[in-house]
Amino acid sequence: MGPAATADFFAKLVAATPARCDQEHLPVLIHSVPQIPDRASCFLHGGPSPAPMLGEIARGLEQGGAAMIVMPCNTAHLWHDAVARAVRVPVLHIVDPVLQALQRHGIAQAGLLGTTATVQAGLYRQRDSAGRIRWLAPQAGDQQRVTAGIAAVKAGDLAQGRKLLLAAARALVAEGAQALVYACTEVPLVLQPQAAGVPSFDATQLLAEAAVQRAVHWALQS
Repeated sequence: MGPAATADFFAKLVAATPARCDQEHLPVLIHSVPQIPDRASCFLHGGPSPAPMLGEIARGLEQGGAAMIVMPCNTAHLWHDAVARAVRVPVLHIVDPVLQALQRHGIAQAGLLGTTATVQAGLYRQRDSAGRIRWLAPQAGDQQRVTAGIAAVKAGDLAQGRKLLLAAARALVAEGAQALVYACTEVPLVLQPQAAGVPSFDATQLLAEAAVQRAVHWALQS
C-alpha cells in the first residue's frame, strides 16, 4: 500500500520476467492509492477497515482486464479472503511463496520482520498450517524498533529505518533465527539480503516471482 513499496514490487516484477524485448513483458495495471485505511491501525486499535476499499479496487482491476491480482502489502493479507471473494480472478497470497522458499532451503526456524499487526495476527504461522516452520517474533522492545523503522522508511528517512530494522534483525538472529523473513514490503527498501548475517527471504521479491511464474504458466497453456 506504500508507494515506495509498490515501485519496488514493480521493479522486481520486471526483473523477474524472462523477456528479451518490451513486448515480452507482462501488461500490468497498478492501483496505487495510499489513502487506503491503515491496516495495522484497524487490526490493533479498531480503526476503519480497509476491506471495502480493497474489494472495490480489486473489482476495478478485474474490470480493467487483470487476470490475477497481487497485493504488495503483508498486513493487507489479513483481509485476503475478503478481497478474493470480491473478484473471480485469482488473488495470490504473499505468504505462500515465502513458505515454499523456506521449505526448499530447509529452514526450520525463521524470524519475522513485519508490522505488529502481521506478527500478532499470526499471518505467517496460520498460513503454515502444517507447522513446518518455527516462527520467531521480535521481543517487545525490538518490535517497537521494527514499527519505528517501518514508519521511518515510509517518511523517507531511510538511514534511520535501516538502523532500527537492522538492530531488530540482529536480535532475532541472536535468538536463534536461521533465516529472516522480510514480512513488510518496506523492509527490503533498506535491508539488503543477508543484512544480519543469515539468509533473508524478501516477501516482495517472492511474490513478484510467483506472479511471473503464474503468468508464464498461463502463456504456455494458451
